[in-house]
Amino acid sequence: MAQQIAVNPHRILQVFAVALAWLVAALVAPAEAQVTAFKQAVAEAAAGDEDISAFYRETEYAPLWTGNSDAHRERRAELVRVLTQAPSHGLPIGRYDLAGLMRQMESARSSRDLGSVEVALSKAFLRYARDVQTGVLVPSRVDSGLVLEVPYRDRLETLKRFSDGDPRAVLQSLPPTSTQYRGLMKEKMRLQDLIAQGGWGPAVPGNTLKPGQEGAAVIALRDRLVAMGHLPATASQSYDSALQEAVRRFQAAHGLVADGVAGKETISEVNKPATERLKSIIVAMERERWINMDLGERHILVNQTDFTARIVDHGEVTFETRSVIGKNTSDRRSPEFSDQMEFMVVNPSWYVPRSIVTKEYLPKLRNNPYAVSHIEITDSRGRRVDRSSANFAQYSARSFPFAMRQPPSKSNALGLVKFMFPNKYNIYLHDTPSKNLFDRDVRAFSHGCIRLADPFDFAYALLAPQAADPVAEFLRALKSGRETKISLEQPVPVHIVYRTALMNQTGQAEYRRDVYGRDGRIWEALDRAGVVLTGVQG
Repeated sequence: MAQQIAVNPHRILQVFAVALAWLVAALVAPAEAQVTAFKQAVAEAAAGDEDISAFYRETEYAPLWTGNSDAHRERRAELVRVLTQAPSHGLPIGRYDLAGLMRQMESARSSRDLGSVEVALSKAFLRYARDVQTGVLVPSRVDSGLVLEVPYRDRLETLKRFSDGDPRAVLQSLPPTSTQYRGLMKEKMRLQDLIAQGGWGPAVPGNTLKPGQEGAAVIALRDRLVAMGHLPATASQSYDSALQEAVRRFQAAHGLVADGVAGKETISEVNKPATERLKSIIVAMERERWINMDLGERHILVNQTDFTARIVDHGEVTFETRSVIGKNTSDRRSPEFSDQMEFMVVNPSWYVPRSIVTKEYLPKLRNNPYAVSHIEITDSRGRRVDRSSANFAQYSARSFPFAMRQPPSKSNALGLVKFMFPNKYNIYLHDTPSKNLFDRDVRAFSHGCIRLADPFDFAYALLAPQAADPVAEFLRALKSGRETKISLEQPVPVHIVYRTALMNQTGQAEYRRDVYGRDGRIWEALDRAGVVLTGVQG
């Protein structure tokens, strides 16, 4: 029923118009009694919703939707329009119960019935407004790593703004206006059309194809890359230079090593059906709604699935470096949230997190008091513990009374600089002595913090707005060998996100692997909420 309604908005408007015209004509007299009954019905229907109740109290229960003026008709028409178009935003149209609203309108026979309809329309409007502005799902209920604070709008103010403004303009202002969201929405429509026409064709058989090869598998690879737009139409049946370059383009657009060889990982990504990519796009749209706010004229964007950290100035990426994220285990996955970077620490000490102390180091110390000798052990007063006289075997994870610290050095776990945005998750960006990890394709190795491949250059870029010579200022602190704090005169917003689908700066869609399985869980939750893949599901 939801899909039938979605393509018949004129029928819905007709029902609304006929029912309301009948009611308004029937309720002209006695006016006072009918108005009183309408107000009572509105008050009763809104009683369980504090914001809607407050709105109608402030307006003395005047109808927002169910009057017979041009303004009321326009509000109803615009609401029906956006509700029927909700699937274009990847929203579940069933949540707005257009079928139920139609039945309620058709069966309305009194002013009390009209009051109930009035509130039902306000509830549908507010439900849609929240969904399209800030998402259908509550992130933390889907995955414990989704700890971001969604910028929910004030519902009462939303109703007031709609009441006082131009209906179409207000409704058009609700979805995110970011370049990402607009691009994702366009890509969603393109993929839906593609899927309706059969997708990208047969999958590529086998695990590895190399330049110079021929055969059915090469032709299948050629055809899929042509369908995806990475290769101009060609009749070539060999893995020639043109196909090799197309493979490189595909690899670059999917976060793979762009070597032009269609290995196991590349073929696996090539064979992902268009329906899976469409799911990623819809999930990315939901994620974009979760951060539907001003990200900052200058901000830091860490995309975990892309293993990158970027500085963005006025919408343009001005610095980019590779990153390492948390290992894919329950206690190490990097969370997703936003904060403000306030300072950096050059030559940092590493104060070992309690979880690492008790889970990793204490078992070693029980067997050998001189284990992990590069780490200082200190008591509650900060005094170094004499390992030769300590009996670590007597302590459990809960009773272990000591702290552990690694002094500044090139071998320090944090490297030579860390970038701080103090938060309760103890997550920050930092250097690392383990430079070899940046050569890996999938870089999920840390305890949760974000390691940077080019931390010095990152520091220079951050200091550039406040220092005449940012390189000299940073190196002066570095060469001192002392732990040195350098504050950012203007704190920089940090957004740690997780996108398996994103639009690049040329407006093309790119995809990344779901390293933590989070987007899979988000899609499952959206599916349960009623989101459908147009042309795929019934």
